[in-house]
Amino acid sequence: MDHFLSWNVSTVLAVALMLVAAALLILGLSMTRRLRGQGRSRQVVDQALATRQNRGGTPALAEEGGQGRLAAAARAADSFGKRLSEGKLADTLMAAEDRKLVDMAGYANPTTARARFVVVRFGLAVLFPIAAIALDLHRNLIASPLGVFVAAFLGFAIGYMLPKWFVRRRVKRRQRLAADELPLLIDLLRLLQGVGLSIDQSMQVLIKEFAQVLPVLSHELRLASELYVRGRTREQSLARLAAGFDNDDLSAICRLIAQVDQHGGAVQEPLNRFGERLRDKRRLELKEKVGKTTVKMTGVMIVTLLPALLIVTGGAGFIAVLRGLSRMGGM
Repeated sequence: MDHFLSWNVSTVLAVALMLVAAALLILGLSMTRRLRGQGRSRQVVDQALATRQNRGGTPALAEEGGQGRLAAAARAADSFGKRLSEGKLADTLMAAEDRKLVDMAGYANPTTARARFVVVRFGLAVLFPIAAIALDLHRNLIASPLGVFVAAFLGFAIGYMLPKWFVRRRVKRRQRLAADELPLLIDLLRLLQGVGLSIDQSMQVLIKEFAQVLPVLSHELRLASELYVRGRTREQSLARLAAGFDNDDLSAICRLIAQVDQHGGAVQEPLNRFGERLRDKRRLELKEKVGKTTVKMTGVMIVTLLPALLIVTGGAGFIAVLRGLSRMGGM
């Protein structure tokens, strides 16, 4: 009777959670229907423009049939994400820290990236609890209603935090790449300043000519250059690059560029000294990593090589001792 009662309570809890999820899905579908008209009008305009450009129009539309549906679905998801990011749930689905992480992740269109982040977080936060409850009802893994609630809460928490973990991992990877690209940036900037280019010309050369070898820093320099063209000061335009990567050396380079742009003066010698100091710092960091690796390898050698070494060096002696003891026992 108690098992039947607990099963009924867990079932009622599961049904309640499913109803809440269904209500959220209905809300999402209603917002999607509102945006469907806009998506259709955009699709019609895009097809008309493609037909006008291609004159014939039929092969281009035939090739873009499947891609057009995916593009329409992506546009609908982006529009839904924009609605969520600007609605009542904006602060809940995307806090200021999450917005900063998405901006520093290096996506081509930050607005679209934020919208997709909100859509993915909303969808995973709804689907993971439903999946946990459905799995429990199918296999009866958890008997108590408290366990079902805990499983649903864990599913919601994982679904809510998973996009943030992914974006944070991408940001950390970009920070490591920026730290690796910094010595090359200093050398190139010193060479460009040595041939007589200004700060603006040097940044434009770095953005256009060295984007393949400096993928992270060239992207950030391009954003800083765009902000400077729009009227920001040099220090304000480099604030994102100076504070967003959690790197003191990069911040110092940004301050040096801002001071040279404001006050003028020769920058080759400071950059040369800064590059030497940075190379010495990286050399010390490599020595530290080598020392840590040596300590770790000592444990590996003890676990793997010491037994084999004992067998090779002392194996014959152990066998002789065992044979002598066996003879003494036989006597």
